[in-house]
Amino acid sequence: MTADTSLRFREFKMPDVGEGLTEAEILKWYVQPGDTVTDGQVVCEVETAKAAVELPIPYDGVVHELRFEEGTTVDVGTSIITIDVAPGSAPADQAPAPEPVAAAEPAPAVEEEEKPKGRQPVLVGYGVAESSTKRRPRKQTAAVPEQAAAAIQAEMNGHGAAADTRPLAKPPVRKLAKDLGIDLATVTPTGPDGIITREDVHAAAAPAPAPAAVEPAPAAVPVAAEPVAPGARETRVPIKGVRKATAAAMVGSAFTAPHVTEFVTLDVTRTMKLVEELKADKDMAGLRVNPLLLIAKALLVAIKRNPGINASWDEAAQEIVQKHYVNLGIAAATPRGLIVPNIKDAHDKTLPELAAALGDLVATAREGKTTPAAMQGGTVTITNVGVFGVDTGTPILNPGESAILAVGAIKLQPWVHKGKVKPRQVTTLALSFDHRLVDGELGSKVLADVAAVLEQPKRLITWA
Repeated sequence: MTADTSLRFREFKMPDVGEGLTEAEILKWYVQPGDTVTDGQVVCEVETAKAAVELPIPYDGVVHELRFEEGTTVDVGTSIITIDVAPGSAPADQAPAPEPVAAAEPAPAVEEEEKPKGRQPVLVGYGVAESSTKRRPRKQTAAVPEQAAAAIQAEMNGHGAAADTRPLAKPPVRKLAKDLGIDLATVTPTGPDGIITREDVHAAAAPAPAPAAVEPAPAAVPVAAEPVAPGARETRVPIKGVRKATAAAMVGSAFTAPHVTEFVTLDVTRTMKLVEELKADKDMAGLRVNPLLLIAKALLVAIKRNPGINASWDEAAQEIVQKHYVNLGIAAATPRGLIVPNIKDAHDKTLPELAAALGDLVATAREGKTTPAAMQGGTVTITNVGVFGVDTGTPILNPGESAILAVGAIKLQPWVHKGKVKPRQVTTLALSFDHRLVDGELGSKVLADVAAVLEQPKRLITWA
């Protein structure tokens, strides 16, 4: 091979898209051999133990070879695609030989519909670290597959009847809709440029929720049940990706930090009235206002009054690390499993700013676009199990955090109010904390303060 030929082909290796990761599964190739690519164009989507990430190529050229099939798990640092950066200058068969793979054999390919989509437990969470790999910025137009981009352009230009009538969706999403028996024409798109996402299809396939007196917080994404073959007595689902990482993190957390959970049942009728008033407030126009917003604000007030709860235990240094900021995690169930993105510097946000951040966090999670950076550095977490109609639970700490608050369903119940039994809006909160650094007094004060604010929301003014 001549020197010129050796410079012709470029190997793109699986990057570490989240600090400390060792492998990733190739979910979808957006290009095939012979396709022309440009610097920054997304060529594939991969799933790590922490998130699903789109990978842009850092070269201009023509795709020469895809080294692995969809569904294959590949070690970080292994070449996954070869790009001919000087097409036409030499025969294609002069491409360099594939690099040897020193890691374990790739996992067997898994069809798109065989990925585990069952709802993950919402009482658990894990944190992730921001990517340490430096990548070139991605061109926004490249994130849409070629077919979808062409359809969008045709629709904008008024060309072609198909562009006017055929819903926009990626091929894997169309296949998922076909498998679930969903007509894409009936699905409401939430993706960019009106593209139907995987989550939109799952939402259309999920049964309609039963009427409730209280609007649930939108942290959970409806997930369709996995199709089961007729006559099958059991189904085996590979443990990998988000579910594998969640399990490992929860085992580590449960058997490292001594958990204590305390409960309080309280009357939140005044909070529910405030929610309705805020919905009509002009300063909250265009923002999603729900009970979770005020619960988050109440927790932030409680942390301000009891800062010792916002800390972590450094076993190696034998130190308690006191945090002077709050990155508020919100546990969200998604088709790929539970994730816990967090609102950065939530302690500094006004109520409208907190509402906007919470809305963006949930919308991004629904679309499956949460980045590893968004899940890094959380200090305390809220998990809203009430959206499933349960009263409360005993949540497991997010690794590296000292407290997690579980919010139960808000229900109309008989309650003694001003000496008389009346129907009131009631809920139960559960606070789990790390007993190594949070004693019973501190944990009790935090939980009592959250309850006091929700019972008398005017304390948001006097205590904040």
